[in-house]
Amino acid sequence: MSINQDINKILEHSGSILPVMESFYTIQGEGYFQGNAAYFIRLAGCDVGCHWCDVKESWEIKGHPVFSAEEIAQAASVHPGRVAVITGGEPLIYPLETLTESLKKFQFRTHIETSGAYPLSGTWDWICLSPKKFKAPHQSVIENADELKIIVFNKSDFDWAEQFARQVKPGCKLYLQPEWSKQNEVLPLIIEYVKSNPQWNISLQIHKFMNIP
Repeated sequence: MSINQDINKILEHSGSILPVMESFYTIQGEGYFQGNAAYFIRLAGCDVGCHWCDVKESWEIKGHPVFSAEEIAQAASVHPGRVAVITGGEPLIYPLETLTESLKKFQFRTHIETSGAYPLSGTWDWICLSPKKFKAPHQSVIENADELKIIVFNKSDFDWAEQFARQVKPGCKLYLQPEWSKQNEVLPLIIEYVKSNPQWNISLQIHKFMNIP
């Protein structure tokens, strides 16, 4: 069965059930909420195909358990933190209204990390858009993003980042983050770029330095 067939099978339930690769309570390691306690829900399924993705096991839907939105929210609720981060894979493959409604019943702030490759769904307190060159982001995500996080792999990514900075809403937080395997090479470039363009901030994957998920 192809990923599209797997997705369609899940979509038959209109987001009331979702494939979960993993879920865990940890510290947000990137972006604006870096350092805050958060419960991560990593949905399985992605057709964006970033070659440097560090969770390629999330691409396939098959082999990952499927839970109801209520079960996912209930599992999150046992932890004291009240930030839930929906990530992937690419979470917007699925309609997320039911999941966010279920999390809201437990007083969670709902955050999403997405490439924006699919139209926005769900009710969000924070939207982190991390667009990828392999599949253009949908306008509904661009215009609602609270945080723009560009992964810098090479020098050309700075011009690409500025294309999106011109499209997001006023007040959207702008971040440049080195791709982990090229951090030693590109971080000095990012530092100099931010010094010259102070509207941008630097995001580092501090959870990897702390050896936590």
